[in-house]
Amino acid sequence: MNFSQLAARNIFRNSHRSLVTIAAMAFACAMMIVFSSLMEGVIAGSERNVVAMNTGDIQIHQPTYRDDPDIYKMIESSNQLGENIRQAGFFVAERLFAFGLMASDESSSGVQLRGIDLVSESTVTDIHQHVLHGNWLEQGDSHGVVIGKKLARLLDVSLGDELIFVGQTADGYMANDSFRVRGILKSIATDIDSASVFMSNDMLRELISLPEQGAHQIVIMRTDRKQDLDLATDIVSNVVKQDLEVMNWRQLMPVISRFLETAQVQTLIMLLFTYIAVASVVLNAMLMSVFERIHEFGIMKAMGVTPWQIIRLVYAETLIQTVIASIMGLILGLSVSWYFQQYGLDMSSLADGMTFAGIALDPVWYAELSVNSSFMPIGFLFVMAVIAVIYPAIKVALMRPIEAIHHQ
Repeated sequence: MNFSQLAARNIFRNSHRSLVTIAAMAFACAMMIVFSSLMEGVIAGSERNVVAMNTGDIQIHQPTYRDDPDIYKMIESSNQLGENIRQAGFFVAERLFAFGLMASDESSSGVQLRGIDLVSESTVTDIHQHVLHGNWLEQGDSHGVVIGKKLARLLDVSLGDELIFVGQTADGYMANDSFRVRGILKSIATDIDSASVFMSNDMLRELISLPEQGAHQIVIMRTDRKQDLDLATDIVSNVVKQDLEVMNWRQLMPVISRFLETAQVQTLIMLLFTYIAVASVVLNAMLMSVFERIHEFGIMKAMGVTPWQIIRLVYAETLIQTVIASIMGLILGLSVSWYFQQYGLDMSSLADGMTFAGIALDPVWYAELSVNSSFMPIGFLFVMAVIAVIYPAIKVALMRPIEAIHHQ
């Protein structure tokens, strides 16, 4: 018996019902490909915002610095340590931090001064590419600063306005100086948006009388993004060989890390619930198909067709419809996902300014196509279709020929 030919004939014999079933499966498959791609994009975008905007892959501090960010708790041998880490195959940048009061003509606010190496910072973060207004820092502009957009709004300043800083130097004297707003950042993270003032390392050392050598924080980025993060952390720890705290971004931000780890599970749960609804459509369609052909199945069994052959026929019909639906769903899903990957889904009216665990969420959601996001929904579709027709297939297989022939 040619099951494929017979199954195809049965499918196209009732084209309206088959079309509805195929369309339902194809639509669900396409939507889940789009959803999976968007979730992949959210995961990639969240990690990018955490790592490439501020944290880097790995950070080094004095053991108690994160709990008590004192300006005296510096990594004294930061230059030599950074060079050793570079030789191990990583990008490295040093940072300095200080706290004080920043005032404008209209208002004042407590701020965190962030001194960065203008040459190496761009190798470990992309924050220089996220200036909303104005420009990033330059070597020749010693008194130019870049601030977060919420801080700019709080101080009521714009590009070119003057800011006055008041604080304390490392040797106990008063630190004060004037700066000019050179740039205003896009939304990055809560602490950066509302309190950060970026300047060069040299300017910050001069302002608060810090030593010429040393740093509060060493930021490290993998040159090979495919390298295992835990392995990279172990390599850096072995290079350090000092009583310093070496932590990767997952250890520094466990809430974000756990969210990204569970995002894939959320996608699977969404797939499951969606395809349960699809399975009910497939089950209903196959039950209708079986009951309409009870007389036909009775004659087939009377002619010697075995129950297993009947089951194979029912499954052949289901699989043919699923294959057609998968192809249609894949084409539609990839097309929509590709569009969102190129242009994004603008959610600024709903998600502008939203943050999660202190990290700003991009209001434009971009999809990210991958083998997993494209073919996992198809695999789920086949599994649910196979499960959905178990009952109709067994029901028709267990019918007695005489009862089936005389069924009304």
